[in-house]
Amino acid sequence: MSMKYRVSRRAALGLIGGSAASVLVPVPGARVNAQTLDKVSYQTNWRAQAEHGGFYLAAANGIYKKYGIDADIRMGGPQQNPSQLLLGGRVDMIMSNSFEAIRYAQENIPFLCIASIFQKDPQVLISHPGVGNDSLAALKGKPILVGAAGRNSYWPFLKAKFGYTDEQIRPYTFNMAPFLADKTISQQGFLSSEPFAIQQAGVNPVVHLLADAGFANYNTTINISKKMADEKKDLVQRFVTASLEGWAEYMKGGPAVAAANALILKDNPDMDQAKIDYAAKVMNEKGIVLSGDALTLGIGAMTDARWAEFYKGMTEAGVFPAGIDIKKAYSLDFINKGVGKA
Repeated sequence: MSMKYRVSRRAALGLIGGSAASVLVPVPGARVNAQTLDKVSYQTNWRAQAEHGGFYLAAANGIYKKYGIDADIRMGGPQQNPSQLLLGGRVDMIMSNSFEAIRYAQENIPFLCIASIFQKDPQVLISHPGVGNDSLAALKGKPILVGAAGRNSYWPFLKAKFGYTDEQIRPYTFNMAPFLADKTISQQGFLSSEPFAIQQAGVNPVVHLLADAGFANYNTTINISKKMADEKKDLVQRFVTASLEGWAEYMKGGPAVAAANALILKDNPDMDQAKIDYAAKVMNEKGIVLSGDALTLGIGAMTDARWAEFYKGMTEAGVFPAGIDIKKAYSLDFINKGVGKA
Protein backbone atom coordinates (compact mmCIF):
# COMPACT_ATOMS: atom_id res chain seq x y z
CA MET A 1 0.00 0.00 0.00
CA SER A 2 2.08 2.91 -1.25
CA MET A 3 1.72 6.19 0.60
CA LYS A 4 2.38 9.53 -1.08
CA TYR A 5 3.08 12.33 1.36
CA ARG A 6 2.36 15.99 0.63
CA VAL A 7 4.56 17.15 3.47
CA SER A 8 8.29 16.69 3.75
CA ARG A 9 9.89 14.59 6.44
CA ARG A 10 11.44 17.78 7.82
CA ALA A 11 8.00 19.33 8.14
CA ALA A 12 6.68 16.19 9.82
CA LEU A 13 9.52 16.27 12.35
CA GLY A 14 8.54 19.79 13.33
CA LEU A 15 4.87 19.14 14.01
CA ILE A 16 3.68 20.11 17.45
CA GLY A 17 1.26 17.20 17.54
CA GLY A 18 -1.91 17.88 19.42
CA SER A 19 -3.83 20.95 20.45
CA ALA A 20 -5.10 21.58 23.94
CA ALA A 21 -7.50 24.15 25.26
CA SER A 22 -5.99 23.79 28.72
CA VAL A 23 -3.15 22.00 30.45
CA LEU A 24 -5.31 21.39 33.49
CA VAL A 25 -5.90 17.75 34.35
CA PRO A 26 -9.28 16.90 35.88
CA VAL A 27 -9.14 15.50 39.39
CA PRO A 28 -10.71 12.02 39.54
CA GLY A 29 -14.30 12.34 40.63
CA ALA A 30 -14.34 16.11 40.21
CA ARG A 31 -16.89 17.80 38.01
CA VAL A 32 -15.40 18.84 34.69
CA ASN A 33 -16.51 22.05 33.01
CA ALA A 34 -16.01 23.36 29.50
CA GLN A 35 -13.10 25.60 30.53
CA THR A 36 -10.97 22.62 31.57
CA LEU A 37 -11.53 20.37 28.55
CA ASP A 38 -8.52 19.51 26.39
CA LYS A 39 -9.29 19.49 22.69
CA VAL A 40 -8.39 16.37 20.71
CA SER A 41 -9.29 15.71 17.07
CA TYR A 42 -9.66 12.19 15.67
CA GLN A 43 -10.16 11.57 11.95
CA THR A 44 -12.05 8.42 10.92
CA ASN A 45 -11.38 6.59 7.67
CA TRP A 46 -14.90 6.75 6.19
CA ARG A 47 -18.38 8.13 6.64
CA ALA A 48 -20.00 7.60 10.04
CA GLN A 49 -21.08 4.00 10.62
CA ALA A 50 -21.37 1.35 13.31
CA GLU A 51 -17.74 0.44 12.65
CA HIS A 52 -16.91 3.76 14.34
CA GLY A 53 -19.54 3.33 17.04
CA GLY A 54 -17.34 3.31 20.14
CA PHE A 55 -15.87 6.71 19.35
CA TYR A 56 -19.34 8.14 18.77
CA LEU A 57 -20.61 6.61 22.00
CA ALA A 58 -17.76 8.11 24.00
CA ALA A 59 -18.63 11.51 22.52
CA ALA A 60 -22.42 11.22 22.77
CA ASN A 61 -22.54 9.72 26.27
CA GLY A 62 -20.04 12.07 27.91
CA ILE A 63 -17.16 9.63 28.39
CA TYR A 64 -14.63 11.95 26.76
CA LYS A 65 -15.84 14.81 28.95
CA LYS A 66 -15.50 12.58 32.02
CA TYR A 67 -11.82 12.33 31.13
CA GLY A 68 -11.50 16.08 30.57
CA ILE A 69 -11.53 15.94 26.78
CA ASP A 70 -13.43 17.90 24.15
CA ALA A 71 -13.27 15.26 21.40
CA ASP A 72 -13.74 16.28 17.78
CA ILE A 73 -14.61 13.05 15.93
CA ARG A 74 -14.22 13.98 12.27
CA MET A 75 -15.98 11.89 9.65
CA GLY A 76 -13.92 10.64 6.73
CA GLY A 77 -14.96 10.15 3.14
CA PRO A 78 -13.80 9.26 -0.38
CA GLN A 79 -12.01 12.56 -0.95
CA GLN A 80 -9.95 12.47 2.22
CA ASN A 81 -6.58 10.90 3.02
CA PRO A 82 -6.32 10.56 6.82
CA SER A 83 -2.55 9.97 6.77
CA GLN A 84 -1.95 13.18 4.84
CA LEU A 85 -4.10 15.06 7.34
CA LEU A 86 -2.10 13.57 10.21
CA LEU A 87 1.30 14.20 8.64
CA GLY A 88 0.23 17.74 7.74
CA GLY A 89 -0.67 18.52 11.35
CA ARG A 90 -4.35 19.13 10.57
CA VAL A 91 -5.60 16.46 12.96
CA ASP A 92 -4.21 14.95 16.18
CA MET A 93 -5.00 11.29 15.55
CA ILE A 94 -6.40 9.12 12.76
CA MET A 95 -8.07 5.78 12.17
CA SER A 96 -5.80 3.51 10.14
CA ASN A 97 -4.16 0.06 10.12
CA SER A 98 -0.90 -1.89 10.41
CA PHE A 99 0.14 -1.22 6.83
CA GLU A 100 0.17 2.55 7.33
CA ALA A 101 2.10 2.31 10.60
CA ILE A 102 4.79 0.11 9.08
CA ARG A 103 5.12 2.57 6.20
CA TYR A 104 5.83 5.29 8.77
CA ALA A 105 8.68 3.16 10.12
CA GLN A 106 9.90 2.30 6.63
CA GLU A 107 10.10 5.97 5.66
CA ASN A 108 11.48 6.95 9.10
CA ILE A 109 8.54 9.31 9.63
CA PRO A 110 7.89 9.97 13.36
CA PHE A 111 4.32 8.67 13.58
CA LEU A 112 3.02 5.44 15.05
CA CYS A 113 0.06 3.28 16.03
CA ILE A 114 -0.96 3.26 19.71
CA ALA A 115 -4.14 1.11 19.79
CA SER A 116 -6.14 -1.25 17.59
CA ILE A 117 -9.89 -1.35 18.16
CA PHE A 118 -10.41 -4.19 15.68
CA GLN A 119 -8.56 -7.37 16.61
CA LYS A 120 -9.74 -8.83 13.32
CA ASP A 121 -9.54 -6.94 10.05
CA PRO A 122 -13.12 -7.06 8.64
CA GLN A 123 -11.86 -7.63 5.08
CA VAL A 124 -13.75 -10.47 3.39
CA LEU A 125 -14.15 -12.21 0.09
CA ILE A 126 -17.75 -12.94 -0.88
CA SER A 127 -18.99 -15.82 -3.03
CA HIS A 128 -22.29 -17.19 -4.25
CA PRO A 129 -23.74 -20.17 -2.38
CA GLY A 130 -24.07 -23.60 -3.95
CA VAL A 131 -21.32 -23.26 -6.56
CA GLY A 132 -18.42 -24.89 -4.71
CA ASN A 133 -16.84 -21.67 -3.43
CA ASP A 134 -17.29 -22.47 0.24
CA SER A 135 -13.70 -21.87 1.34
CA LEU A 136 -10.84 -19.55 0.48
CA ALA A 137 -8.83 -22.52 -0.80
CA ALA A 138 -11.63 -23.28 -3.26
CA LEU A 139 -11.27 -19.85 -4.86
CA LYS A 140 -7.81 -20.61 -6.24
CA GLY A 141 -7.79 -19.98 -9.99
CA LYS A 142 -11.29 -18.46 -10.05
CA PRO A 143 -12.22 -14.86 -10.94
CA ILE A 144 -12.32 -12.41 -8.02
CA LEU A 145 -13.24 -8.71 -8.12
CA VAL A 146 -10.44 -6.86 -6.30
CA GLY A 147 -9.92 -3.11 -5.81
CA ALA A 148 -6.62 -1.30 -6.30
CA ALA A 149 -5.84 -1.02 -2.57
CA GLY A 150 -6.50 -4.70 -2.03
CA ARG A 151 -3.89 -5.71 -4.58
CA ASN A 152 -1.18 -4.24 -2.33
CA SER A 153 -2.56 -5.37 1.03
CA TYR A 154 -4.54 -8.58 1.47
CA TRP A 155 -3.99 -10.00 -2.05
CA PRO A 156 -0.29 -10.82 -1.50
CA PHE A 157 -1.36 -12.70 1.65
CA LEU A 158 -3.85 -14.77 -0.36
CA LYS A 159 -1.24 -15.48 -3.04
CA ALA A 160 1.26 -16.67 -0.45
CA LYS A 161 -1.18 -18.79 1.57
CA PHE A 162 -3.56 -20.19 -1.03
CA GLY A 163 -1.65 -19.93 -4.30
CA TYR A 164 -3.84 -17.26 -5.88
CA THR A 165 -2.46 -15.58 -8.99
CA ASP A 166 -2.86 -12.12 -10.47
CA GLU A 167 -4.61 -13.68 -13.45
CA GLN A 168 -7.64 -14.21 -11.20
CA ILE A 169 -8.10 -10.50 -10.55
CA ARG A 170 -10.96 -8.62 -12.12
CA PRO A 171 -11.38 -4.88 -11.40
CA TYR A 172 -13.72 -4.03 -8.53
CA THR A 173 -15.50 -0.69 -8.88
CA PHE A 174 -17.60 -0.89 -5.69
CA ASN A 175 -20.60 -1.80 -7.84
CA MET A 176 -22.08 -5.18 -6.90
CA ALA A 177 -23.99 -5.65 -10.15
CA PRO A 178 -21.26 -7.77 -11.81
CA PHE A 179 -21.17 -10.11 -8.80
CA LEU A 180 -24.94 -10.43 -8.65
CA ALA A 181 -25.10 -11.20 -12.38
CA ASP A 182 -22.46 -13.96 -12.41
CA LYS A 183 -22.45 -16.81 -9.86
CA THR A 184 -18.91 -17.83 -10.82
CA ILE A 185 -17.44 -14.53 -9.61
CA SER A 186 -16.37 -13.70 -6.06
CA GLN A 187 -15.66 -10.19 -4.83
CA GLN A 188 -14.00 -8.29 -2.02
CA GLY A 189 -15.92 -6.54 0.74
CA PHE A 190 -16.11 -5.65 4.41
CA LEU A 191 -17.83 -8.04 6.79
CA SER A 192 -20.29 -5.42 8.01
CA SER A 193 -21.11 -3.78 4.68
CA GLU A 194 -21.25 -5.56 1.31
CA PRO A 195 -22.76 -8.81 2.63
CA PHE A 196 -25.70 -6.80 3.98
CA ALA A 197 -26.28 -5.10 0.61
CA ILE A 198 -26.05 -8.44 -1.20
CA GLN A 199 -28.60 -9.95 1.15
CA GLN A 200 -30.94 -7.08 0.38
CA ALA A 201 -30.58 -8.00 -3.31
CA GLY A 202 -31.86 -11.50 -2.56
CA VAL A 203 -28.60 -13.50 -2.32
CA ASN A 204 -27.43 -15.15 0.89
CA PRO A 205 -23.67 -15.00 0.24
CA VAL A 206 -20.81 -17.14 1.47
CA VAL A 207 -18.58 -14.78 3.44
CA HIS A 208 -14.88 -15.58 3.92
CA LEU A 209 -13.29 -13.52 6.72
CA LEU A 210 -9.59 -13.22 5.88
CA ALA A 211 -8.62 -12.68 9.52
CA ASP A 212 -9.86 -16.17 10.34
CA ALA A 213 -7.43 -17.51 7.74
CA GLY A 214 -4.45 -15.77 9.36
CA PHE A 215 -4.51 -12.26 7.89
CA ALA A 216 -3.19 -10.50 11.02
CA ASN A 217 -3.58 -6.84 10.04
CA TYR A 218 -4.64 -4.55 12.89
CA ASN A 219 -7.49 -2.30 11.80
CA THR A 220 -9.45 0.70 13.08
CA THR A 221 -6.34 1.85 14.88
CA ILE A 222 -5.38 5.07 16.60
CA ASN A 223 -2.33 6.56 14.85
CA ILE A 224 -0.56 9.63 16.20
CA SER A 225 2.66 11.64 15.98
CA LYS A 226 5.50 10.41 18.17
CA LYS A 227 5.90 13.97 19.41
CA MET A 228 2.36 14.08 20.80
CA ALA A 229 2.68 10.59 22.27
CA ASP A 230 5.89 11.61 24.05
CA GLU A 231 5.00 15.14 25.15
CA LYS A 232 1.29 14.79 25.98
CA LYS A 233 1.21 11.31 27.48
CA ASP A 234 -1.50 12.06 30.01
CA LEU A 235 -3.80 13.61 27.41
CA VAL A 236 -3.21 10.75 24.96
CA GLN A 237 -3.84 8.17 27.69
CA ARG A 238 -7.12 9.84 28.65
CA PHE A 239 -8.29 9.88 25.04
CA VAL A 240 -7.36 6.24 24.51
CA THR A 241 -8.98 5.07 27.75
CA ALA A 242 -12.17 7.03 27.04
CA SER A 243 -12.32 5.61 23.51
CA LEU A 244 -11.88 2.05 24.75
CA GLU A 245 -14.59 2.55 27.36
CA GLY A 246 -16.84 3.85 24.59
CA TRP A 247 -16.18 0.74 22.54
CA ALA A 248 -16.84 -1.54 25.51
CA GLU A 249 -20.27 0.06 25.96
CA TYR A 250 -21.04 0.07 22.25
CA MET A 251 -20.34 -3.63 21.84
CA LYS A 252 -22.64 -4.45 24.77
CA GLY A 253 -25.55 -2.85 22.93
CA GLY A 254 -28.70 -1.87 24.79
CA PRO A 255 -29.98 1.62 25.62
CA ALA A 256 -26.47 3.09 25.92
CA VAL A 257 -25.91 2.91 22.16
CA ALA A 258 -28.96 4.96 21.19
CA ALA A 259 -27.26 8.35 21.47
CA ALA A 260 -24.21 7.11 19.56
CA ASN A 261 -26.32 5.73 16.73
CA ALA A 262 -28.32 8.95 16.58
CA LEU A 263 -25.08 10.87 16.15
CA ILE A 264 -23.94 8.47 13.42
CA LEU A 265 -27.23 8.93 11.56
CA LYS A 266 -26.95 12.71 11.94
CA ASP A 267 -23.42 12.81 10.52
CA ASN A 268 -24.15 10.36 7.70
CA PRO A 269 -27.61 10.72 6.13
CA ASP A 270 -26.86 7.75 3.83
CA MET A 271 -26.73 5.43 6.83
CA ASP A 272 -29.84 3.78 8.27
CA GLN A 273 -30.64 1.87 11.44
CA ALA A 274 -30.89 -1.49 9.69
CA LYS A 275 -27.29 -1.18 8.43
CA ILE A 276 -26.11 -0.14 11.88
CA ASP A 277 -27.86 -3.08 13.54
CA TYR A 278 -26.42 -5.55 11.02
CA ALA A 279 -22.88 -4.22 11.44
CA ALA A 280 -23.04 -4.36 15.24
CA LYS A 281 -24.43 -7.90 15.06
CA VAL A 282 -21.71 -9.33 12.81
CA MET A 283 -18.93 -7.49 14.64
CA ASN A 284 -20.04 -9.23 17.82
CA GLU A 285 -20.58 -12.61 16.18
CA LYS A 286 -17.16 -12.66 14.52
CA GLY A 287 -15.18 -11.14 17.40
CA ILE A 288 -14.00 -8.14 15.41
CA VAL A 289 -13.45 -6.09 18.58
CA LEU A 290 -13.46 -8.71 21.33
CA SER A 291 -11.33 -11.71 20.45
CA GLY A 292 -7.75 -12.86 20.74
CA ASP A 293 -5.57 -10.64 22.90
CA ALA A 294 -8.46 -8.31 23.71
CA LEU A 295 -10.10 -11.04 25.79
CA THR A 296 -7.27 -10.88 28.34
CA LEU A 297 -5.61 -7.50 27.72
CA GLY A 298 -8.69 -5.39 26.99
CA ILE A 299 -10.14 -3.63 23.96
CA GLY A 300 -7.52 -1.96 21.78
CA ALA A 301 -4.92 -4.63 22.58
CA MET A 302 -1.73 -5.08 20.59
CA THR A 303 1.36 -7.22 21.19
CA ASP A 304 4.96 -7.33 20.03
CA ALA A 305 4.44 -10.91 18.89
CA ARG A 306 1.56 -10.12 16.58
CA TRP A 307 3.28 -7.09 15.06
CA ALA A 308 6.33 -9.26 14.38
CA GLU A 309 4.15 -12.03 12.91
CA PHE A 310 2.34 -9.62 10.60
CA TYR A 311 5.54 -7.95 9.42
CA LYS A 312 7.24 -11.31 8.79
CA GLY A 313 4.27 -12.60 6.78
CA MET A 314 3.90 -9.46 4.69
CA THR A 315 7.66 -9.33 4.06
CA GLU A 316 7.64 -12.93 2.84
CA ALA A 317 4.66 -12.01 0.62
CA GLY A 318 6.67 -9.16 -0.92
CA VAL A 319 4.72 -6.24 0.55
CA PHE A 320 7.52 -4.86 2.74
CA PRO A 321 11.29 -5.01 2.42
CA ALA A 322 13.34 -6.76 5.08
CA GLY A 323 15.17 -4.68 7.66
CA ILE A 324 12.45 -2.29 8.86
CA ASP A 325 12.68 -1.55 12.59
CA ILE A 326 9.16 -2.73 13.24
CA LYS A 327 9.08 -1.42 16.82
CA LYS A 328 9.12 2.12 15.47
CA ALA A 329 5.67 1.47 13.99
CA TYR A 330 3.80 1.21 17.28
CA SER A 331 3.71 1.74 21.04
CA LEU A 332 2.08 -0.41 23.71
CA ASP A 333 2.27 2.33 26.35
CA PHE A 334 -1.41 3.30 26.26
CA ILE A 335 -3.16 -0.06 25.99
CA ASN A 336 -3.28 -3.59 27.41
CA LYS A 337 -4.68 -2.29 30.70
CA GLY A 338 -7.78 -4.48 30.75
CA VAL A 339 -10.33 -1.88 29.60
CA GLY A 340 -13.54 -3.62 28.52
CA LYS A 341 -12.13 -7.14 28.58
CA ALA A 342 -14.69 -9.94 28.71
